[in-house]
Amino acid sequence: MPSQAPTSNSKSAAPATPAANLQSADGGMRRAACQPALAAFAWGAFVWIFFIIYKGAFTTSIGAGMVFPDWPLSNGSLNPAGWLHDQDMLAEHGHRLSAGVMTILCVVLAVWLHLREARGWLRRLGWGALALVFAQAFVGGLRVLLDHLNVEMVNTSVGRLFAMGHACLAQLFLCTIAAIAVACSRPWIERRAGLRASPRPGLRRYALFCLGLLFTQLAIAAVMRHSFAGMAIPTFPHSTPGGDLLPSAWRFAVGIQFAHRVMAAVLTLTLLGLASAIWSSHAVPGAMRLGAGALLLLLTLQVFLGAATVLSGRSPYYATWHVIVGASLLVTTFLITWVLHRDQIDSAPSA
Repeated sequence: MPSQAPTSNSKSAAPATPAANLQSADGGMRRAACQPALAAFAWGAFVWIFFIIYKGAFTTSIGAGMVFPDWPLSNGSLNPAGWLHDQDMLAEHGHRLSAGVMTILCVVLAVWLHLREARGWLRRLGWGALALVFAQAFVGGLRVLLDHLNVEMVNTSVGRLFAMGHACLAQLFLCTIAAIAVACSRPWIERRAGLRASPRPGLRRYALFCLGLLFTQLAIAAVMRHSFAGMAIPTFPHSTPGGDLLPSAWRFAVGIQFAHRVMAAVLTLTLLGLASAIWSSHAVPGAMRLGAGALLLLLTLQVFLGAATVLSGRSPYYATWHVIVGASLLVTTFLITWVLHRDQIDSAPSA
């Protein structure tokens, strides 16, 4: 009796690996394996964002956001006269040029992911990052073009309202590029240094809660900065020279400054709790434990810079680095949360 040919569904066949499940059906144009050049490019784009945030924060800190009344050109030119020799013009035009470079980087990253990446959710995230960078540019332009319109109710301009949104979008964009860079990295794809076990749902929810508080704090900070309320309470840690906890007189600027301080105290406690929960969990890898330590170092530095900003009479250098460290604190918390949800993220459809 002739022997039966083995079938393709034989139980002895090796099970598909997570990476193999990501392989697309287009003949190998897209790959599930780590692509070092793509990962390096994504990390380079991530680092560039911090340069843009620095330029934007310094521009706001020295009050140079409206040194050019037009947009997208600066005084009608890509190379306005004297911009290299004037601090205000250098800060604002440098911010615009660096944002233009970021747009090019995002176009390249989105197209690269679309052509070479097998994971559908990551390709969509690349296009989402590109949409965000265009939205950010549009909102930044409205900040300039509508600055002449006033909103009497809150004693500000329409342009400054868009500046607040511009600052918040920057933080969302930072996290989006960070998510892409980490997802392109070899440890994520090959699942090395991954979660030892499924973390407790409570830890995931708590990390999301901390992330939400940080976004809220950064939104409050954006309103405060663009409302010129950074020195509405000129003492620290007390709210009055006499040592009172509460301000002696209330107005919008005082209220938003005080809200920023209260939220800072809340965040200190919640982030301490997150770091403690990570260190006590047996499911998280060593890299995440290091991330929790970095979180506390950044938190300490952020509190110091906040106090130094007030006590120095709002030095633009302290104020700028306060923004940079705040963004670093946000993205560190985001990446911890992102990795805690990796199993759910990787289970998203690849199409």
